[in-house]
Amino acid sequence: MALGPGKYDDVCTRVRGMVGLTELPETGGGVMLIVVGGDKGDGFACQSDLVTLLTLADYLENVARQIREHGVGGNA
Repeated sequence: MALGPGKYDDVCTRVRGMVGLTELPETGGGVMLIVVGGDKGDGFACQSDLVTLLTLADYLENVARQIREHGVGGNA
């Protein structure tokens, strides 16, 4: 994972503003954007405080588990 602005960082910044995180709090806030098939190719951007960043792996594992449990056509 590279540090600093990436190819979808500008979109991530806009989403942060849309959800009321124009200024990242010291703890408990952030946005992670995952793009598949975008105009700049696949990629992701993450803007968060350190506490949130350190919990993202657990959160993503939970999301992955839910996707696998529901499978195609399931309700999330």
